[in-house]
Amino acid sequence: MARSYFFLLIAFTVGIQTNAAITLPALFSDGMVMQRNVPLKIWGWASAGEHIKVGFKQQTYRTKADSSGYWKVLLPSQKPGGPFEMTIKSGRDDIAISDILIGDVWLCSGQSNMEHQMKLHENFYAKEIEEAAYQAIRQFKIPNVTNLVMPQRNFTGGSWTSANRKDVLEFSAVAYFFALHLYQKYKVPIGIINASWGGTPIEAWMSEESLNPFPSLLKKVQENKTTPVSNAVHSKNLQATDYYPQNDLGLIEKWYEPAYSSKGWRRIAVPGYWEDQGLPELDGVVWYRREIEIPESIANEPARLFLGRIVDADKVYINGKLIGTTSYLYPQRRYAVPKGVLKRGTNIVAVQVTNHGGKGGFVPDKPYQLLTATDTITLTGYWQYKVAQAKIGRSNSISNPAAPILHYQPTALYNAMLAPIMGYGIKGFVWYQGESNVGRHDEYRALQSAMITDWRKKWGWGDLPFLFVQLPGFGDYRYSFKESAWASFREAQASSLSLPLTGMAVAIDLGEWNDVHPDRKKEVGDRLALLAQKIAFKENIIASGPKFESFLIDGQKINLSFSNTGGGLVVAENENLSDFYIAGQDRVFYPANATIEKNQVRVSSPQVPEPKHVRYAWADMPVNPNLCNKERLPAAPFRTDGRNP
Repeated sequence: MARSYFFLLIAFTVGIQTNAAITLPALFSDGMVMQRNVPLKIWGWASAGEHIKVGFKQQTYRTKADSSGYWKVLLPSQKPGGPFEMTIKSGRDDIAISDILIGDVWLCSGQSNMEHQMKLHENFYAKEIEEAAYQAIRQFKIPNVTNLVMPQRNFTGGSWTSANRKDVLEFSAVAYFFALHLYQKYKVPIGIINASWGGTPIEAWMSEESLNPFPSLLKKVQENKTTPVSNAVHSKNLQATDYYPQNDLGLIEKWYEPAYSSKGWRRIAVPGYWEDQGLPELDGVVWYRREIEIPESIANEPARLFLGRIVDADKVYINGKLIGTTSYLYPQRRYAVPKGVLKRGTNIVAVQVTNHGGKGGFVPDKPYQLLTATDTITLTGYWQYKVAQAKIGRSNSISNPAAPILHYQPTALYNAMLAPIMGYGIKGFVWYQGESNVGRHDEYRALQSAMITDWRKKWGWGDLPFLFVQLPGFGDYRYSFKESAWASFREAQASSLSLPLTGMAVAIDLGEWNDVHPDRKKEVGDRLALLAQKIAFKENIIASGPKFESFLIDGQKINLSFSNTGGGLVVAENENLSDFYIAGQDRVFYPANATIEKNQVRVSSPQVPEPKHVRYAWADMPVNPNLCNKERLPAAPFRTDGRNP
């Protein structure tokens, strides 16, 4: 009986395989954008030996599935236009894909500054969102999935959406403004394939083959293949509850309730860090409370609560009702207050703040206010606070602290998110990543170049344009020189310019000292689009700022020469040149006097009578990097005393 059942099972399984329905990659779906002016590869899976017919624009293309069920056809290159329909037929399946456009397709990848959706910057770009009505600009967001074992052939989920007021909120902000600039320039449909995931290092986006020159990363790949955790799900952001036991006095005693008496609580300024206000070296949970007066005119009305940024996690209550929560430090806190929560008279705002390390509290220089349709109530000033829990150790942290976060692992995202789309026709790549690799700048030099070369090889379309963003400024301002990991990393990024058809959008002037996700995404997208015009579309334009080329010591001054000066070197906003530092043989750097003379920059300092070295914007967060060309494109940070691309 068991033997009969075994053969029946085999027969049933073979039957499934030999009668498999046609399966298409997730990208091949309604609303897709396909690349113009190149042969188009269409592929999928069916039963072994199945005859397949692909119909497109009154033409039929025939092929046959191989022994594994894989099939492909190659369509001739197409001119831009649409919408079109495509049909894929076998002996018993008939699939139709509608609303297809032919235009330019860009793979936009990286970590959070590429992933950041328009909705996270909706106040900054309210007008642009309101005006979004571009059916010919479309995005496909690849689902965030991982695989540590091998490249996958497909993923599930995802769809093409157009840039209308509703759907544009989910678009990558950088990719949207990049696409908008190109669409307005060329009036050709633009497709964005968005493969991005916050916090991810570059090695997660690289294939196993491309990691061969990096033994430690390759060793990790092999370990992950054989470790049980490779099939586990452990890719969430660490939550506040991962760090602290569930005995927060604020939750137990309900400090968020209006009836709770906060007598005896101390005073603290918001915004600000509690370490700077009498609570040094405290990691743990601190509660904040504040009374606000609501006039009759806005009582019971919906509102929006802006609480800047909070380090690290928060839960926010108004009148005892949970309004919103965020589990990590980077997002700006913008919470909707439903109708009926606010009442006339005294209202209680309570915030539970959990800090894992470093300074905890409310980040300065951000908006803190309650907004309604007709009124704005400021929330800056003094609040009350009370410590609910002080961190003593990690004994009560997550049950398996050694388990890796899967999307940080080498090859994890290449295998699951990029491998399935290899061969899809694209115009080029747009890359915004690096924050997670700062501190490993020497390794990054080789990693980024290896990734570019490998992606181009895997796609099989030659040297596709590769455009990337040099990291903007971030961190504390300093008015004296200090070595900078971010500056060294930016230099490592720029080294990839030695590869053909690469372009770097300089963003040093677009950063925010207190936010690794600055709002100014449009300028980034526009600068990337200028690079695309020059590199991908061969336009004779100035697409980037001045690039340092050479220097000459002239007595007590150093003369700096640049390429790509366009209409000439200028100072942004007609100020004095800033962020130049000069040093002698001792390499002790002093703030320098810098002037533009005959399209050169002359640098000097009375403290350095025998100058040898110059650095520009060499800081995590330069104070005012303002050297640019007349096209208002900024110069990249550089140094004369080290490697330069």
